[in-house]
Amino acid sequence: MQAAETKGPRHVVVVTHERLRQSAIVENAIAQLQGEGFDVTVIDNTEAPDFGSPSPKVDPDTEIVLVLGGDGTILRAAELVTCTDVPILGINMGHVGFLAEYESFQIHEAIHRIAEHDYSIEERMIAHVDVWLPDAATPLGDWALNDITIERADRGKMVELSIAVDGVAMSSFGCDGIIVSTPTGSTAYAFSAGGPIIWPAVEALLLVPLAAHALFARPIVIGSDSTFSIRIDDDSTSDGWICSDGRRQRPLPRGTRVDIRQSSGRLRLAHLSDAPFTNRLVTKFNLPVVGWRDLHTPNTARVGTSLRGQGDVEDPDDADAGAYVANEAITSVTGGTDSDNARNDDARGDGACDVSTTAQSTEPPVR
Repeated sequence: MQAAETKGPRHVVVVTHERLRQSAIVENAIAQLQGEGFDVTVIDNTEAPDFGSPSPKVDPDTEIVLVLGGDGTILRAAELVTCTDVPILGINMGHVGFLAEYESFQIHEAIHRIAEHDYSIEERMIAHVDVWLPDAATPLGDWALNDITIERADRGKMVELSIAVDGVAMSSFGCDGIIVSTPTGSTAYAFSAGGPIIWPAVEALLLVPLAAHALFARPIVIGSDSTFSIRIDDDSTSDGWICSDGRRQRPLPRGTRVDIRQSSGRLRLAHLSDAPFTNRLVTKFNLPVVGWRDLHTPNTARVGTSLRGQGDVEDPDDADAGAYVANEAITSVTGGTDSDNARNDDARGDGACDVSTTAQSTEPPVR
């Protein structure tokens, strides 16, 4: 979805961390935005609202929210725009910055493209959670872009949970807790806990148990039409604790039921690149796209393959370097150069022929 052009005064909200507010990067970004004709509002300290309470929103005439920080800052900014039409664009000034679109050294280009409406919009699924406290007539509702965690309140004990999907009991166990993640959050806490990565376009929810004392405690993925129900058993040795996106949280007494499903709302992320999600995955996690088998097998050694997953080599020097690395790998395995190995092959003959030759016997055939 392409960004729509804005008529009239243009307003942008900059969300950053308070420790970055006086940095040269943030100050220069604000000055550049103002130079492009934007009215700029800066938010550098967003307190987490109470669980189940509505969070303040940006003005509806805001064109975009520019986040200067890491993924935690983006999650704070999400509270300002969730279920609105205002998109978020993240510039990574933290560590991994998986939700960020650009790195800090690209901020000048990013602002210029915002001014030119040169970006696209992707809508991300968010999760809705209803907390039914014991004897409550109505639930406490909240949401999450990344994940919802239910953990033990007493750090020295386990919390006993019963898991159901669409009202059908599936399992129960004692554990440290569980994570229910959206596809966006599958690369965060859920990934660290052993869950699979789910592509953002997939409409699904993921449940990952944390240190469950059970034989069947594997991650579970359900479709967007299904609902996870997690109940804290009455005889649990510990109460529970719920947290949405690492921010909005509250205690859960025994007997509480938590229902988690797909929300009808969406969060809009601005993109400056049409590169697929796989590129982001390889780059952010620095995945080794060339395996050890490729490096040590002469017939399959890849020349000029980069960590970005692109096999095409644009610079001839890079191609020479790649060929040198491949040849070195081949030499290290075979114990000689290609010409040496060719001479050795001539001396010992073809392997298949050798097998048939050695299989011949001088004894007469049995009739």
